[in-house]
Amino acid sequence: MKVAVVAHRKKTFGAGLAGLRTELERAGAGKVDWREVPKSKKAPKQVRKAVDAGADLIFVWGGDGMVQRCVDTLAAAGASGVTLAILPAGTANLFASALRIPRDIRAAVQIGLEGERRRYDLGKVDGEHFAVMAGAGFDAAMIEDADRGMKRRAGRLAYWRTALRHVGDAPVHTIVHLDDEPWFEGPATCLLMGNIGTISGGIKAFDDASPFDGRLEVGVTTARGALQWARTIGTMATGRTDRSRFVKMGSASRVYAEFAEPVLLELDGGARKRVKRLEAEAVAAAVTIAVPAGT
Repeated sequence: MKVAVVAHRKKTFGAGLAGLRTELERAGAGKVDWREVPKSKKAPKQVRKAVDAGADLIFVWGGDGMVQRCVDTLAAAGASGVTLAILPAGTANLFASALRIPRDIRAAVQIGLEGERRRYDLGKVDGEHFAVMAGAGFDAAMIEDADRGMKRRAGRLAYWRTALRHVGDAPVHTIVHLDDEPWFEGPATCLLMGNIGTISGGIKAFDDASPFDGRLEVGVTTARGALQWARTIGTMATGRTDRSRFVKMGSASRVYAEFAEPVLLELDGGARKRVKRLEAEAVAAAVTIAVPAGT
């Protein structure tokens, strides 16, 4: 097995990248194709180079944004024979948490080298794959405001702090089709599409989400103002999201949305551009991930 590492050098946990080198050597990983990048945008090029060099297993060191760039690259390349192993060095690490990958370098390395290999679905928005969720509106604005410095100082709390800045954002007239059928039309503050159910803070946004069913869970939120958002998040945290009067829930293999004005888009915690329309789909069994046995 030929092992590669693609690491975001500004992210760390445990004993850092030096500790990772030690653990890989201890585990007998052999000569490792080691690649570091200064930011997640630089990861795809290094993933492609690792694949071209014959990597069977690629360890990705970073957070959800780094993982998203890597799974997108592997899925786009159709590299079904390459396994991705996650080393959760980010702030939220939502995908790693859903896969039960611990923030322990030795344990995560062992999972990568010896863990079960499973094929996971991905979502895809306007040609780019995501592993956890994609959002437009409130969710994306909250993420964009939580800059790297704030996340470094406050961790996951950074997202809640920036959320307070946007609870009063005006809704945007939104039209959503699921599998080519009209599903929602009206003012909305957030459109969310999930492949994995849990968002920041451990809140279950999509109670029925599965990365193995070839579908995306879809939610539109009409909440506006601190009180309505507090009631919405409270329902999500203590019960099923679909019980909130400010949320409409659905499921589809394809999603099409139009917005009356441009809204910000995010993929797996990384802000993208503003869009007036988007097309999304579920991509079944798109990537192979190393996970603990029984995951």
